[in-house]
Amino acid sequence: MARMHTRRRGSSGSDNPAADEPPEWSDVDTEDVEERVVELAEQGHDPSVIGMKLRDEGVKGTPVPNVKLATGKKVTEILEEHDAGNDLPEDIRNLMERAVRLREHMEENQQDAQNKRALQNTESKIRRLADYYRGDKLDEDFRYSYDVAVDLLAEDR
Repeated sequence: MARMHTRRRGSSGSDNPAADEPPEWSDVDTEDVEERVVELAEQGHDPSVIGMKLRDEGVKGTPVPNVKLATGKKVTEILEEHDAGNDLPEDIRNLMERAVRLREHMEENQQDAQNKRALQNTESKIRRLADYYRGDKLDEDFRYSYDVAVDLLAEDR
């Protein structure tokens, strides 16, 4: 059993419901969904937030429970087609934002051992994710450091 940085067991075995077509009540046009996805991305929303907004607010008043079932493409694929996505994947960007906040906190509170450990764990997760994305979404020579994270976050926003 692989444990990351916690005592909990994780959610192994949980699956999305097996559905291969959108429900009858959600008969939204594919192009309308794609337009709304790009519009929300241009407003600065992340792919996960876009999915929740489409689920809750919908397109033209009709909720979209699953973008992939409605369009045949994931939100990130739609954003890549329309050049509306961020250069940095959402998960690694969120971890970098957290690491930068923790590092700034640690500069003021050097004695905070609990957050020092949290910073070490977060940076470890970033390095592991960087290995996964290296060569695809990240440059081959990408190496994580605090300064690199600050620069990437500044240009990504």
